[in-house]
Amino acid sequence: MPFMRGSELCRRFHNEIVEPAMADTFARLPYSAALMGPGSEVLGYDTEMSTDHDWFPRVYLFLDRQDYGHAERIEAALREVAPERFYGFPVDIGRSVITTVPDFLESHLGVSRDERLEPADWLTFPSQSLLEMTQGDVYRDELGQLAALRSRFEYYPRDSWLYILASVWQRIGQEEHLMLRAGFAGDELGSAIIASRLVRDMMNLCFLMERQYAPYPKWFGTAFKRLACADSLYPSLWTAQTAATWREREHALNHAYRHLAHMHNGSGITERIPGDASPFYDRPFHVTKGETIAGLIASRIEDAAMRRLAGNRLIGGIDQITDSTDFRKLGKWPEGEGEKARAALKQLFKAGLRGKDA
Repeated sequence: MPFMRGSELCRRFHNEIVEPAMADTFARLPYSAALMGPGSEVLGYDTEMSTDHDWFPRVYLFLDRQDYGHAERIEAALREVAPERFYGFPVDIGRSVITTVPDFLESHLGVSRDERLEPADWLTFPSQSLLEMTQGDVYRDELGQLAALRSRFEYYPRDSWLYILASVWQRIGQEEHLMLRAGFAGDELGSAIIASRLVRDMMNLCFLMERQYAPYPKWFGTAFKRLACADSLYPSLWTAQTAATWREREHALNHAYRHLAHMHNGSGITERIPGDASPFYDRPFHVTKGETIAGLIASRIEDAAMRRLAGNRLIGGIDQITDSTDFRKLGKWPEGEGEKARAALKQLFKAGLRGKDA
């Protein structure tokens, strides 16, 4: 069968199967429908290879809370009209989700429906999870709740964003000289590993400076190439990633830094930063001094609690703290565990408020 992108398949599935079924059986019931949640097709990255598992025509149907009692009847109606195959692809109605926006938010991020978000809450949300909520096609939004949800989570609040941005520069400052020292000591493998970490951090800076959520590792590089800065930075980052010697890595990363400095200075976040790397003490290394840049950015945080946290514990959000897939999915842990786990993670940040400046 010819391949069809998941976004197009799901749009047709809604228009040709779901919408008519809802019109016939629940004509007066307002609802919203979209392609959201996990799946390469939500981000538009799916290919024919994607169809071998967890890839089906599907939709999310969102009901108002007072109407959720109709969910079982809606599912039964869809099962009655859905074909076994749709445009040649197998149909499993169980892959479509009938829920409410508050329940989706709670199951996806571990946020209770009545919770008032603080800037520190945003540090507990993986960027991939935020992408899964804000990307994907919306087919219908009679309730207006999807538009409100996406507007609310469109991007980090400014102080949360500045904190994460400063934290990534802090990571670079803490490791850039280690890459050089390891190579100088003859450990090219160790130097290359640290260089890979620095390349990832620089790519994360690009997502942050362009105010885009970064996807999880499978699509991280693909999404990076779609950023406005990618054409300028990609060659230097690829050279740093593939270089055989520490000196080549140094030159490539410092070239990338020049462009990052240009981007930063153009943003007006802080006073201008130097456009070139500078010597690291008396050693034959040149570094960006990322920790200094981190301090400049952190000083622009206005929220008192976030400013104190930045002064005491500049560790970033969940994406900087861990790359464990299971840990990053803590907001999705079932049976209320996600909400409890996210609250526990938030306590890590709150402990930073009780540090030396508290």
